[in-house]
Amino acid sequence: MASLAGISNFYKLPDLRRRVFFTLGMLAVYRIGVFVTAPGVDRNQMKQYVAGQSGGLLGFFNLFSGGALSNLSIFALGIMPYISASIILQLMGMVYAPLSELRKEGEAGRRKIDQYTRYGTVAISLFQSFGIAKMLENISGQEGGAGVVTNPGWAFRLMTVVTLTTGTAFLMWIGEQITERGVSNGTSLLIFASIITAIPTSVGTYIQSNSGNMQPLPIALFLGSVVVMIAAVVFFENGRRQIPIVYSRRQVGRRIYGAQNTHLPLKVNVSGTIPPIFASSLLQFPATLESFNIPGLTHLTGVIARGGWLFNTLYASLIVFFCFFYTNITFQAVDVAENLKKQQANIPGIRPGKQTADYIYGVVQRITVGGAAYVATICVATDLIAALLLNQQMTYWGTSLMIVCGVALDTANQIEAHLITRNYEGITSAGGGRIRARRFTEGVES
Repeated sequence: MASLAGISNFYKLPDLRRRVFFTLGMLAVYRIGVFVTAPGVDRNQMKQYVAGQSGGLLGFFNLFSGGALSNLSIFALGIMPYISASIILQLMGMVYAPLSELRKEGEAGRRKIDQYTRYGTVAISLFQSFGIAKMLENISGQEGGAGVVTNPGWAFRLMTVVTLTTGTAFLMWIGEQITERGVSNGTSLLIFASIITAIPTSVGTYIQSNSGNMQPLPIALFLGSVVVMIAAVVFFENGRRQIPIVYSRRQVGRRIYGAQNTHLPLKVNVSGTIPPIFASSLLQFPATLESFNIPGLTHLTGVIARGGWLFNTLYASLIVFFCFFYTNITFQAVDVAENLKKQQANIPGIRPGKQTADYIYGVVQRITVGGAAYVATICVATDLIAALLLNQQMTYWGTSLMIVCGVALDTANQIEAHLITRNYEGITSAGGGRIRARRFTEGVES
């Protein structure tokens, strides 16, 4: 009954109701566009080719495009060019001083960085779409039949470049509109929708391949393990290390505030789902290059075949490496220490400035050990469990599980925040408990 009351509260809020319907409408437009094939392409031949490359980089991109690549639709590139441009700008901010200064200019700097990200997205889309056009022209048809491209040539290449780049730009606009007028981060929700829509296809493929040989006990054990994995993801994604913060007596305008005690929460998994995405891309890249008949790659691909002990070892090692690498890029302890100093806040027993930055950096490194172990375990263990119980390779299952749970939690927190600001009980409330929205100390995100 408490959940039903929460849902009615959600529906009673006109502003939140409009945001939810707007988000669903934009996601529906995205899903419709997935089935609009680009001109000059044989969709059936393309599906057969991508299905044969399911273990390679094409299968990876097809998953995160919601099947748009297998249809060679106008959204074939998905939102990945936008994510790539964002990551590149984050990396450049570490070595390029003007870009680093922009990050400190508040809203105006953020808008400039967003504009640079859009330009970068278009540039990456132009490059990738031209590469896809050239690749498609080299794909021969099945059993000597017609190829994927009906009329190869520069006309097809230019049409493909314009179509796919425009589709990515439109997806970028949809993501920004969802972020501004919807209920959560638009880019994350687009990836979430892509992964969710792939689940029925995966289930149908498993049932078809095991028709007449379904074993209830392994399936039940696998579903039970999924529940355990989801609980683990929720636990760790909500995990925080609370660093005590003391604000000294200070004056803001005409008001004088006394000393306050609060906390600076640090996420256990600061890097999110970026490490497994990077690790999967690197390990699947040789399998994609093998299709171009590059000498020596056939043996390499066989050695690091997905599911083998060497693959799992490399996968876990790369995830741990990228967890530390990406955390050190995105989380700047020096900036946090400077903000605390400006707000006349300090950590008890720690001097402001460099000593505070060193302390926070040390704490982040220690909790990243646990966070990296958690991410690597989820991504590797889920593949092993699927292979052991179902005797089937479930590609990128761990990464997909983390993304789906993370986006679902973030969306629930955003909706909860809207309800809390209007004195409504959360839609997830039951027995007085609810998922708490993110808290903020003054200028420092919690």
